[in-house]
Amino acid sequence: MKKLIISFVFLILGACTLNAQETDITGSWLGKLSVGAIQLRILFNIGINEDGNYTATMDSPDQGAKGIPMGDVSFIDDSLNILAPMLRGDYKGVMVNDTSLEGTWTQSGMSYDLDLVKQQVSFKLNRPQEPEPPYPYIEQDVTFFSLDGDFKLGGTLTLPEGEGPFPAAIMISGSGSQNRDEEIFGHKPFKVIADHLTRKGIAVLRYDDRGVGESGGNPIGATSADFAKDARAAHIFLKYRMEIDDKEIGIIGHSEGGLIALILASDYDDIAFIVSLAGPGTKGSVILQDQTEHISMLSGLPEETIKQSAEVNTEIYSLIEEYQDPEKGISEINTFTRDFYVKEGEEEEVVDQIIDNIKQTINPSSYPWLRYFIMSDPAVYFTEIKCPVLALNGEKDCQVMAEKNVNAIVDGLTNAGNKNVTGKVFPGLNHLFQHADTGLPNEYGEIEETMSPEVLETISEWIRERVK
Repeated sequence: MKKLIISFVFLILGACTLNAQETDITGSWLGKLSVGAIQLRILFNIGINEDGNYTATMDSPDQGAKGIPMGDVSFIDDSLNILAPMLRGDYKGVMVNDTSLEGTWTQSGMSYDLDLVKQQVSFKLNRPQEPEPPYPYIEQDVTFFSLDGDFKLGGTLTLPEGEGPFPAAIMISGSGSQNRDEEIFGHKPFKVIADHLTRKGIAVLRYDDRGVGESGGNPIGATSADFAKDARAAHIFLKYRMEIDDKEIGIIGHSEGGLIALILASDYDDIAFIVSLAGPGTKGSVILQDQTEHISMLSGLPEETIKQSAEVNTEIYSLIEEYQDPEKGISEINTFTRDFYVKEGEEEEVVDQIIDNIKQTINPSSYPWLRYFIMSDPAVYFTEIKCPVLALNGEKDCQVMAEKNVNAIVDGLTNAGNKNVTGKVFPGLNHLFQHADTGLPNEYGEIEETMSPEVLETISEWIRERVK
């Protein structure tokens, strides 16, 4: 799962003013914010307007957010305070010297250490694999109707040079609302994959998820089954393109996209192939439980805390399965969680904070998707899937356990009679197929590599061997 259980989202909009002082704090100040297993770089840009007052904006480069306006800023006796009213947050820092601040970022009642260092040059993420034009292939912006025809999806189609028709791959993103490049922490993995495959003679369609970018539709309340319909609409669109071989259109799905690929191939026999990139092979509740426990363990949490969390999560997943109605389910979850931690002797303030944290993940908007995913079991689709399947994962994946899920896909499909199944786990790679130290999500943005070249070559060679 590309989207984590803990999410930290910045909203864009706001205003900013400030009273000037003699000490020069203008410039860009960079720090790193740790939120659970995620680390986000935060950049405050401080200037002075024509009235002599300070102004400030904030960038979150790992989230692709830039120029977020701040509110009032004050700088008194070496203490800096930047308000962010539209984010329900603020930053408070104290000057250590001319180039460093020690401080705290507070948002929605939660505080995080955030020390800042003044930048001598403009900060820029280094993503050496990101393709830059001119490309040795054709790139087209395209739109196509959803399966029910009630909204349009926008995407990018890349076509190899030369005469077609070409084999093609449709890319399906992981959980959460993603753009066509599956952009995350400044990386654009789908753009990198599309560039590689198109140079190898394979056309690629990647599209914005419903409600994102140029795509219409509403993601609220949508499940993996709904996203499978969107992928089917993309497949139909390609079938009627003259440049595409309509019998050689396959699916590449990352994380939840791997599950969606299985759903699609079990319903339609014209899917030419599946490439599952860190896709689930076990039940959704198992994926989430393994993910939480593994990240907690690698993050150094006490064994007793991990055990307690597993017990709570098991019951929460059970309640979500039991109650289809979001309001009833959420009510039962909150009651159970409060009773559990009160019995464990936690103070009321701590229990309230735990409940608030749960509400950020389990709410009426996310409940339908979460319930569908928790109850999903790839095994129910295996008997209907006849096309070639390639299941890949990275050994250090903390979100979808590599051996466990790759083996489940390979064994499940093989036992169901599919003889064209390949699985591989790459040593040293994480959930995004980057070379990693721990595999924890806090490394994603720090790593400059977007995707291992070995993985890219494996995908293209495997597809080329199975298409005309």
